Amino acid sequence: MSDYLQVTVVADSKEVATSLARSAVTTRHAASAQVVGPITSVYWHHGELGEGQEWQAILKTTKARYPALRDHLLSEHPWDNPEITAVEMLGGTDEYFDWLRRTVEPVD
Repeated sequence: MSDYLQVTVVADSKEVATSLARSAVTTRHAASAQVVGPITSVYWHHGELGEGQEWQAILKTTKARYPALRDHLLSEHPWDNPEITAVEMLGGTDEYFDWLRRTVEPVD
């Protein structure tokens, strides 16, 4: 079991995805973030099949900081029910994970 997570959130524009990434890193809920897109998404929404372009922010954090990151993304996201998912990071260097942990520790 890993203490490190890669969290993704999607948005309908590069500006929104970048704003979410920037605010999460600025507040130290995440150590870093990348914005990827546009991507084509196919999905069910309100009982209808939809397709559109979205942007994805990929954020790195710890399990301990995930609840705060999730709550931050929910409060900052313009959608009522945004996609926010997390997967464990099982591989990486000790130095990288040490940097990640130190970076998201709350600053007094």
